[in-house]
Amino acid sequence: MAPTQNCTTMTEHSTPLDPAGPGDPVPGPQVIAWLLEGDPALRWQVLQDLTAASTAEVSAERQRVAEEGWVSQLLAAQDAAGTWAQGLYLPKWTSTTYTLLLLRWLGLPAAHPQALRACGCLWDGATYTDGGLNLAYRSPETCVTGMLVLLGSHFRYRDSRIDEAVSWLLRDQLPDGGWNCRAIRTGSCHGSFHTTITVLEALLAYGLAGGGIDVREAAERGKTFFLLHRLYRSHTTGRIARQDFVRFPFPPQWHFDILRGLEYFRASGAAQDPQLADAVARVRSARGPDGTWKRYPPYPGKQWFPLEPPGPSRIATLRCLRVLSWWDQRSSAG
Repeated sequence: MAPTQNCTTMTEHSTPLDPAGPGDPVPGPQVIAWLLEGDPALRWQVLQDLTAASTAEVSAERQRVAEEGWVSQLLAAQDAAGTWAQGLYLPKWTSTTYTLLLLRWLGLPAAHPQALRACGCLWDGATYTDGGLNLAYRSPETCVTGMLVLLGSHFRYRDSRIDEAVSWLLRDQLPDGGWNCRAIRTGSCHGSFHTTITVLEALLAYGLAGGGIDVREAAERGKTFFLLHRLYRSHTTGRIARQDFVRFPFPPQWHFDILRGLEYFRASGAAQDPQLADAVARVRSARGPDGTWKRYPPYPGKQWFPLEPPGPSRIATLRCLRVLSWWDQRSSAG
């Protein structure tokens, strides 16, 4: 699919939207208005998470997501077989797996027929080993299993194999509370930031979808793994584990970063923990003087179309403000 023009265009602004210091706790009205000029996939989230809009207003805006803008373009690219780019996991980032992950981030509603059909393609096309899944090789892989559980649960795809995959993920958890794709291949016994966030998101979606297996203990152990690392630091040296962790491109694909980690803790309803304060401060300090956050270049690979040009990013600004709002509200309540 050739790159297409977005239905909305980021406007370059030479004067500050809401001139403010990076520590200000709430977005100004100009930033909110600017965010609401964006794609429907962003507008419903802004209304829901950053304004006092009613449930009816949010629902009405979300209904537009599949009909216009980015999500509509992605849905139109689905092929007759129900896949994208004629691939289940490859090419990155236009295959069925990664397109569905993007649609989830953008808010395509659960049980959408095109998403359900694509989930069926993934689950029927996967290789199974004792519940573990893979889409490209024969041996099971934790990240792929987590992604498929996440997508199946989020879009409410009903299949008994999801329970089997969740059971496999619980057995695959490492003693430190994390997960690591390399554990099967190399015997690694230390959790991976990337793999662990993928599995935690999957278990959260599974629980919210009413999954029949109790995953709460495993999820708490996974959270503890991140808390012991202050979300993104080495547990032995205290240094940043990877410099990439303090960048937050969208979509994150399979990569961990501090914003994705904080989004998980927010979505899971976790209590404020001082071990996260350092990561929150990092996100807050990345705010520009105009009250927005910049767009980070996406991960190398094929894209259906660019969501935003370089410069101030509505996507990053929404995501950061949402996390900071959660954190600051929890801090005030405490």
